[in-house]
Amino acid sequence: MERSYASRSSGELANAASGGGRPVRVIPLRHPPGFGSVSSSSSSPWWRAAVGRARGMGPVEWAEAALPCVAWMQKYRWKEDLRADLAAGITVGVMLVPQAMSYAKLAGLHPIYGLYTGFVPLFVYAIFGSSRQLAVGPVALVSLLVSNVLGGIVNSSSELYTELAILLAFMVGILECLMGLLRLGWLIRFISHSVISGFTTASAIVIGLSQIKYFLGYNVTRSSKIIPLIESIIAGADQFSWPPFVMGSAFLAVLLIMKNLGKSNKRLHFLRASGPLTAVVLGTIFVKIFHPPAISVVGEIPQGLPKFSIPRGFEHVLSLTPTAVLITGVAILESVGIAKALAAKNGYELDSNKELFGLGIANICGSFFSAYPATGSFSRSAVNHESGAKTGLSGIIMGIIIGSALLFMTPLFSDIPQCALAAIVISAVTGLVDYEEAIFLWGIDKKDFFLWAITFITTLVFGIEIGVLVGVGFSLAFVIHESANPHIAVLGRLPGTTVYRNTLQYPEAYTYNGIVVVRIDAPIYFANISYIKDRLREYELNLPNSNRGLDVGRVYFVILEMSPVTYIDSSAVQALKDLHQEYRARHIQIAIANPNQQVHLLLSRSGILDLIGAAWCFVRVHDAVQVCLQHVQNASSSALKLASQASGDSADSISTSKEGQQRIKQDGFFKWKAKNGNADSGAEVQPLLRQNLV
Repeated sequence: MERSYASRSSGELANAASGGGRPVRVIPLRHPPGFGSVSSSSSSPWWRAAVGRARGMGPVEWAEAALPCVAWMQKYRWKEDLRADLAAGITVGVMLVPQAMSYAKLAGLHPIYGLYTGFVPLFVYAIFGSSRQLAVGPVALVSLLVSNVLGGIVNSSSELYTELAILLAFMVGILECLMGLLRLGWLIRFISHSVISGFTTASAIVIGLSQIKYFLGYNVTRSSKIIPLIESIIAGADQFSWPPFVMGSAFLAVLLIMKNLGKSNKRLHFLRASGPLTAVVLGTIFVKIFHPPAISVVGEIPQGLPKFSIPRGFEHVLSLTPTAVLITGVAILESVGIAKALAAKNGYELDSNKELFGLGIANICGSFFSAYPATGSFSRSAVNHESGAKTGLSGIIMGIIIGSALLFMTPLFSDIPQCALAAIVISAVTGLVDYEEAIFLWGIDKKDFFLWAITFITTLVFGIEIGVLVGVGFSLAFVIHESANPHIAVLGRLPGTTVYRNTLQYPEAYTYNGIVVVRIDAPIYFANISYIKDRLREYELNLPNSNRGLDVGRVYFVILEMSPVTYIDSSAVQALKDLHQEYRARHIQIAIANPNQQVHLLLSRSGILDLIGAAWCFVRVHDAVQVCLQHVQNASSSALKLASQASGDSADSISTSKEGQQRIKQDGFFKWKAKNGNADSGAEVQPLLRQNLV
């Protein structure tokens, strides 16, 4: 049961302040539950709550927690859902076959490893993944990261290159599982959307330039930096070949037209998915008929399913760890973001930590079957959703199509033109070039535009790793700066109401002389307490332009509106104690308005309320202001009365004349030297307000 303070209450303080005049009605502030106890029952440890939830789970709940597929299998509607899942699975599977080979080439691997990456991980994710529409497999950005890091360690033609790519899948899977189990997915929230957009835009340009060699007909330096790529393209211009350029450009035009038609017209959405297959089929037919010598082809592709093998090359784990962390971050940003959006559109809940765990298991299992890192694809997931996928069965259908291609169709892939695969990659990454976001940010928030631009430029010029580090560094720096320099507002009363709002936002709001109402719009902790104290001192010294009440010349009351303060730490507690002592020495009273339960409890336990006075803690800002006004008015009335007695003038004549006001206001205190015609009398009116506060 809640109970009010046993010490002098706010109501008693208000009655005492009223001095027999108009009473001030104050809502009594009550103690939060658990006041005075060592621990609060409302804040039990997280592990205890988790244990309680686990005990209440039945066999079905345990099965759903371990295997998310159980949730949709229980409610599967065979007549309705099977047709939709079959259509979506076949559509995306047909799209995945050529894309997988293209992305493997981008990663510096043989095309067969792209098919391997689109095989086992799909089956595993369908069982352990929580998203029902996410299409998992090789993606352009991860492929570029693999190529970028492994190219600096070993030559792409060596067997070790392939072993390290497979080892990366294992490492990424371990990291994703650990982050899912430890519920660390929230860490990625500190990376702003503008950083992600700038990074992906720059990466898309680098990916496109890295594939241009298949259009030009000569080799281009493998690099993730734009300057070496452009220099290499210019240096080899004398080796330019027209046939692959014309064929590649034609395929790219076909892909972009089919992609845009599929996006703009729902009836033609199948064109978007069939574009890559169309380019591959047309290119293969052309090569088989005309055998052009200037067109390079994929070559022989092994037939059959991947064999089980344990990843090798563990002596390179340390050198691969930064890239594994980066790929994990990209997986979280890309896959979990897409999965959450699709879950919201399809009306089911998605746990990002379970999603991370499912992606991790898929990568770990894939690494034992010669797969390199896989994650959710934006383009294929969008097609999967648009094709009507209802459950994870669509992913299993995709895996079956990839398996069928590995078993029966690989001999047909040997004559696929390299420029056709390059066109597929370039077409896919055009959607990652987000220049519209930069234009939007420029008009909305210059700070976010700066983050976008600095990430974009550093990624292009200095490479992917440096670009990500710089972007994340600036993003965190902005977060820290905002946290360490919170918004603080001086509040004023809106005319005709008891509502107090920011005087900058509402210029018509008025303040009272001698009283400053300050709202702190952030948690108070060690990083921002110094800034908050500096601002409070600034408000004390630079008296806000007040327009109501008796002009008392300085601040006597500082009211802290603490409803936005969600948390306060021990450093802030000590700083508030120091601030109270400083204010007390200058005869300034602190009042606290509307603290939440946690903050109120901590202030009580730390002894701050005892220092300030429990009666100076209020439910509403208006209550605090009214009590403070009564103190100011009572002290000024008493000072005027004593001044009139000493001078022989009436209190009204003193209070209304400028000379009288100056006589009762000296150095910010209610002082007046009673001259009574004799300058040496030395009688003084003591500062009654100061006595009242002491």
